[in-house]
Amino acid sequence: MTNLNKKELNCQEVVELVTDYLEQALLPEMRALFEAHVADCPGCTTYIEQVQHTIMMLRKLAEEQAFPETKQDLLEIFRNWKQG
Repeated sequence: MTNLNKKELNCQEVVELVTDYLEQALLPEMRALFEAHVADCPGCTTYIEQVQHTIMMLRKLAEEQAFPETKQDLLEIFRNWKQG
Protein backbone atom coordinates (compact mmCIF):
# COMPACT_ATOMS: atom_id res chain seq x y z
CA MET A 1 0.00 0.00 0.00
CA THR A 2 1.00 3.61 -0.27
CA ASN A 3 3.39 5.07 2.29
CA LEU A 4 2.01 8.10 4.16
CA ASN A 5 5.55 9.45 4.67
CA LYS A 6 5.80 10.22 0.96
CA LYS A 7 5.38 13.80 -0.18
CA GLU A 8 3.50 12.90 -3.36
CA LEU A 9 1.69 10.07 -5.12
CA ASN A 10 2.28 8.71 -8.60
CA CYS A 11 -0.44 7.91 -11.15
CA GLN A 12 -0.51 4.18 -10.32
CA GLU A 13 -1.11 4.96 -6.65
CA VAL A 14 -3.93 7.34 -7.56
CA VAL A 15 -5.57 4.61 -9.66
CA GLU A 16 -5.30 2.20 -6.74
CA LEU A 17 -6.85 4.72 -4.34
CA VAL A 18 -9.63 6.13 -6.54
CA THR A 19 -12.39 3.96 -5.04
CA ASP A 20 -11.46 4.90 -1.49
CA TYR A 21 -11.28 8.54 -2.55
CA LEU A 22 -14.72 8.51 -4.15
CA GLU A 23 -16.15 6.72 -1.11
CA GLN A 24 -14.49 9.32 1.13
CA ALA A 25 -12.60 6.56 2.94
CA LEU A 26 -9.10 8.05 2.71
CA LEU A 27 -7.34 9.43 5.77
CA PRO A 28 -7.03 13.24 5.59
CA GLU A 29 -3.28 13.08 4.90
CA MET A 30 -3.75 10.61 2.04
CA ARG A 31 -6.68 12.59 0.67
CA ALA A 32 -4.49 15.70 0.56
CA LEU A 33 -1.74 13.81 -1.30
CA PHE A 34 -4.33 12.38 -3.69
CA GLU A 35 -5.91 15.75 -4.43
CA ALA A 36 -2.51 17.43 -4.83
CA HIS A 37 -1.52 14.88 -7.48
CA VAL A 38 -4.83 15.12 -9.32
CA ALA A 39 -4.65 18.93 -9.34
CA ASP A 40 -1.43 18.73 -11.37
CA CYS A 41 -2.15 15.64 -13.48
CA PRO A 42 -4.61 15.98 -16.38
CA GLY A 43 -4.50 12.22 -17.03
CA CYS A 44 -5.57 11.34 -13.50
CA THR A 45 -8.20 14.09 -13.56
CA THR A 46 -9.66 12.55 -16.72
CA TYR A 47 -9.50 9.06 -15.21
CA ILE A 48 -11.42 10.13 -12.09
CA GLU A 49 -14.02 11.90 -14.23
CA GLN A 50 -14.45 8.72 -16.29
CA VAL A 51 -14.88 6.60 -13.16
CA GLN A 52 -17.44 9.06 -11.78
CA HIS A 53 -19.29 9.08 -15.10
CA THR A 54 -19.32 5.27 -15.19
CA ILE A 55 -20.73 5.14 -11.66
CA MET A 56 -23.43 7.66 -12.57
CA MET A 57 -24.40 5.72 -15.70
CA LEU A 58 -24.52 2.42 -13.83
CA ARG A 59 -26.77 3.95 -11.18
CA LYS A 60 -29.10 5.25 -13.88
CA LEU A 61 -29.07 1.89 -15.62
CA ALA A 62 -29.88 0.11 -12.36
CA GLU A 63 -32.96 2.32 -11.96
CA GLU A 64 -34.33 1.35 -15.38
CA GLN A 65 -36.27 -1.82 -15.82
CA ALA A 66 -34.77 -4.28 -18.25
CA PHE A 67 -36.54 -7.12 -19.92
CA PRO A 68 -35.30 -10.47 -18.56
CA GLU A 69 -34.04 -11.44 -22.03
CA THR A 70 -32.03 -8.22 -22.32
CA LYS A 71 -30.51 -8.74 -18.90
CA GLN A 72 -29.49 -12.30 -19.81
CA ASP A 73 -28.04 -11.15 -23.13
CA LEU A 74 -25.98 -8.47 -21.38
CA LEU A 75 -24.73 -10.91 -18.75
CA GLU A 76 -23.69 -13.33 -21.47
CA ILE A 77 -21.86 -10.61 -23.41
CA PHE A 78 -20.04 -9.56 -20.24
CA ARG A 79 -19.07 -13.14 -19.39
CA ASN A 80 -17.69 -13.69 -22.89
CA TRP A 81 -15.80 -10.38 -22.83
CA LYS A 82 -14.32 -11.11 -19.42
CA GLN A 83 -13.11 -14.54 -20.51
CA GLY A 84 -11.17 -12.95 -23.30
